[in-house]
Amino acid sequence: MFCSCAKLRGALQNKHSVISYVRKLLRSDRQAFRSQATRSNAVILGIETSCDDTAIGVVDDQGNVLGESSHSQLETHNEYGGIIPPIARDLHQQHIDRVAERALKECPVPAEEMSAIAVTVRPGMSLSLLVGLNFARQLAAKHGKPLIPIHHMEAHALAVRLVQRVDFPYLVLLVSGGHCQLAVVRDIDDFLLLGQTMDDAPGETFDKVARRLKLSNLPECRGLSGGRALEFLAERDSGNPLAYRFPEPLTSYRTCNFSFSGLKNSVYRKIEALEKEHGLEADALLPEIADLCASTQHAVAYHLTRRTQRALAFCDQQGLLPEGKPTLVVAGGVAANAYLGRLLSQLCEKLDVAYVPTPPKLCSDNGLMIAWNGVERWRAASGIVTENFDSLDITPRCPLGVDISLSVAEASIKLDKIKLSV
Repeated sequence: MFCSCAKLRGALQNKHSVISYVRKLLRSDRQAFRSQATRSNAVILGIETSCDDTAIGVVDDQGNVLGESSHSQLETHNEYGGIIPPIARDLHQQHIDRVAERALKECPVPAEEMSAIAVTVRPGMSLSLLVGLNFARQLAAKHGKPLIPIHHMEAHALAVRLVQRVDFPYLVLLVSGGHCQLAVVRDIDDFLLLGQTMDDAPGETFDKVARRLKLSNLPECRGLSGGRALEFLAERDSGNPLAYRFPEPLTSYRTCNFSFSGLKNSVYRKIEALEKEHGLEADALLPEIADLCASTQHAVAYHLTRRTQRALAFCDQQGLLPEGKPTLVVAGGVAANAYLGRLLSQLCEKLDVAYVPTPPKLCSDNGLMIAWNGVERWRAASGIVTENFDSLDITPRCPLGVDISLSVAEASIKLDKIKLSV
């Protein structure tokens, strides 16, 4: 803002030069301020409807949560034995206005003063995604705000940065009801995919086993997701995680890919054998239910932990993570599972890796992670759409980053056995 003495002396020789010079400085200062204002003090509203949670959150660029609200469809879908897409869509449409109203009522910044609206457009269930996108279009058009389309899994991977500093690059394990992926996060939109599930997802496996065990017949498990009910019974009734030894998947393949379908079927066969042994009636529960819950949980968590161990070894071999103490972030709905957290924490301690679990509140689908991803993109001026909102579309199936899983397979890394306390 201050000019040099030599420049000012020269300018004083001409009154008009002085005025012109000062105006130029002031104009430059205002432009700098405006430029700074577009990169700071940002307030982003995030909309999440990729599956069965209607969620809206508002976050500023300092990580302050200004408003949030959500509606879970869990109870309805439990009654049907799974998510039915048209019903999920109808429930999103029924509740999204109310969810938005609650979030905006809590927020001190009115919608017309926010910087932009972020919305999940990929991947997810098409009917559900469309509800969120259409709502975001209407809101953006009404208040004249830009739209920021968001990749659901990228938002999960970055959610932890809302609450604590985690520098790039880091390894992330994404575990949920619909996904299971290991990736190196190099920037907000730069991911290297090391491996993913070849069939079922871990959360899906938990849910299906819980349904086969008829856990919803227990009053204390009603209203819980299958995975949460499984964890609850295993913990409350001191289930033995090693009571039943289910085969570890893909032991012959030195990759970072996952498989849960065979594991799930092994659990099914054990349940069926025990039911025949006890001669149970249709709605009766097995007396070994706690051990079955704990053993299923262990088998899934151990598989996840071993593949994560290989991902860390591959990253070390290829120099993909910082030397010294690399970071493992765990995110997604299943990341809230305490047993999985204990195994991963032990692995990281033995390998001298920083273990950073996403807080449980940010693990399940939520509007805050979408808003925060919007903040990260706003700062980087990346992917911001200011016009032609109707041209935006959803992508129900969408990859995460650049797939280098073949390179992992080619490295053929043999893992050392690591003793984990269960």
